[in-house]
Amino acid sequence: MRDLATEFEAERGRLLAVAHRMLGSRSEAEDAVQETWLRYAAALADPAARAEIRQLGAWLTTTCARICLDVLRSARVRREAYPGQWLPEPVVAPLDQGPRTDGFAPDPAERAVRADQVGTALMVVLERLAPEQRVAFVLHDVFAVPFSRIAEVLGTTDVAARQLASRARRAVHAPDAPRHTADPVEQRRVVAAFVAAVESGELDALVRLLAPDVVLIGDSGGHFPAARRPVTGADSVARLLLGLFGQAGRYTGGLRARPVLVDGVLGLQLEASHSDGRTLRVVAAVAVDGGRVTGVFHQLNPEKLRGLAPLTAEDVWPPRW
Repeated sequence: MRDLATEFEAERGRLLAVAHRMLGSRSEAEDAVQETWLRYAAALADPAARAEIRQLGAWLTTTCARICLDVLRSARVRREAYPGQWLPEPVVAPLDQGPRTDGFAPDPAERAVRADQVGTALMVVLERLAPEQRVAFVLHDVFAVPFSRIAEVLGTTDVAARQLASRARRAVHAPDAPRHTADPVEQRRVVAAFVAAVESGELDALVRLLAPDVVLIGDSGGHFPAARRPVTGADSVARLLLGLFGQAGRYTGGLRARPVLVDGVLGLQLEASHSDGRTLRVVAAVAVDGGRVTGVFHQLNPEKLRGLAPLTAEDVWPPRW
């Protein structure tokens, strides 16, 4: 059993990254990986099933993907009943973090999380896809799984698997999809300018930093006030942001902030005392393309921010870069 666990642990980081891309929930991803481990242990206890495991990594990825597909199909019903807008659980890391040590996104997933169209912007677009399309896209376009194996996961043909991935790819790159293509240097420049414009309170300065089709989505899970529909357009988003940050200045103790990586992309962790005495924590992911902000995604549902390290007195607003 010790040898089995050692072999599985070597694959855990990749499996977690695959499952999180598919499910948009770290807790559900961890559950899927745990179920994969149970099926792996059971398979090795059965000589017939053990004979089918020729390449461990491929077998585990296929098994995990099948579990995720079942979860995605059931999640559709839950998401339809979700109060307000839905965003994925963010994976938050400090800016100065070195190589990942938490087992969540090692190589090659670490490379994937920093590639074009990643972060919350991609996760939001993936929510538009049918479960089968999402599985095909994530496995092939993000983790380079061959279509023959994807077809096994989906119970279809190679040709059908290719078509599902192609449809998903078109949705990801659709004109109305939030875009994130900036490298870390451009991200820092644009996000710093974005924060400065918000802090200044000048509408025109903020509008100039926003793409004309920028979108703002806030997920509170019904715990705090939040728009029930996406806010779109530079003027509307700018006015909402200035209003939100103007109100934050009136919170007891003011607003605290820290620059962080959100799913591998530069963002902000924010904290303030709500008027009813509760602590309001927000993880803000920012998508950048062509030198402008194309998406702002506020996660403020406390159920999705469990385990988030609290901010300190040193984490002031505006944040220190």
